[in-house]
Amino acid sequence: MYGAAAGVVWSERRASSSRPQGPGPTTHAAAPSPAPATPPASESEPAEITLAPDAVARAGIKTATAESERAVQSLTVPATVASNAYRDTRVNALVGGVVTRVSAELGTPVQHGVSLAVIFSNELAEAQMKYLSMRAMFEADHQKRERTEKLAALGAASRQELEEVTAVHVGHETEVAAARQRLLLLGLSSDQVARLTDASQAVSEMVVRAPVAGVVITRSINPGQVVGAGQDLFVVADLSTVWVIGDLYEKDFGSVRVGSPATVTIPAAPRELLRGRVAYIDPRVDPATRTAKVRVEVPNRTGGLRLGMYVNVIFESGAGERRTMIPRSAVQFVGDRTVVYVPVEDNEGQFAERPVMLGQTIGDRVEVLDGMKPGDPVVSEGSFFLRAEATRTRSGG
Repeated sequence: MYGAAAGVVWSERRASSSRPQGPGPTTHAAAPSPAPATPPASESEPAEITLAPDAVARAGIKTATAESERAVQSLTVPATVASNAYRDTRVNALVGGVVTRVSAELGTPVQHGVSLAVIFSNELAEAQMKYLSMRAMFEADHQKRERTEKLAALGAASRQELEEVTAVHVGHETEVAAARQRLLLLGLSSDQVARLTDASQAVSEMVVRAPVAGVVITRSINPGQVVGAGQDLFVVADLSTVWVIGDLYEKDFGSVRVGSPATVTIPAAPRELLRGRVAYIDPRVDPATRTAKVRVEVPNRTGGLRLGMYVNVIFESGAGERRTMIPRSAVQFVGDRTVVYVPVEDNEGQFAERPVMLGQTIGDRVEVLDGMKPGDPVVSEGSFFLRAEATRTRSGG
């Protein structure tokens, strides 16, 4: 039964197909089929985007010009940030004693002369007492010398007595000067020593002050700790410049020299570039790694380089052919294509997508091998927004 039905359907279809196609009295014209919808542009086709002036302003679109630059050889070396050892200042205990207070924390910026710690010291008190004793003896000898001089002038004292008194007076004067100098070495100021006239004015606490302005990068004491004279208490570093230290392989020794320019890039902030110069190349080669230390001194005005941070150092040397360079921010990726967006001439607010072939990337700029020539305008900021608009246009949105 199913076969018969199938045969009928097949026969009807065949018969209908064999009927003449000319119009008849009962023949109705077939309705025209709808026109196929225009398919959206594919990702391989460059798009054009038109924006109103206010949309251009909101998107923050800015343009730059492709520039011709002379090619240079570059070498990238991983490195580590360290403090400028020539600007590290060690703060030592001038007297032995017990630490009673510490006011400087690690990483604290300090100014010259501010208090870092306080030390209670018997040694300081004893030095002041000795100074007062020497000074009292000197004053007594001074008066004795004046009396002897008067007596010698009257003939009541011999010349020998005067010379003996003068010798003792000079000796005590020397001892007072030595005692005063010791107080200065122990950390008292000249004004403090000048005001020291009796035992009630003696101090037993020594204030440890910052000798320079900088940042505290080392602290080795705590309250209650016993310290000795000369012991290291703090290290204050001037971080306005830092050292970037990397390892240079033997094969690259010929391309880097002391004084060569260098660019430091920070992985955490790839757009931040810091310029410096090679200050030192270690004359010794590590036998295990076959590398030598290379040191670049870099300004660190903003404090973006932190001690111990991993960075990259790019050394540039030599000159070659000229090449076309554009900002790296101008480049976008659409599928498997690399494109940039250029303003359409004489059509304000209209931008065309242009495929490009890229070469080497140096810092925040990239080489264009094909697709642009020097002098061509290109969107340097806001290209991501244009890519999104182009994607929406392709999807028919």
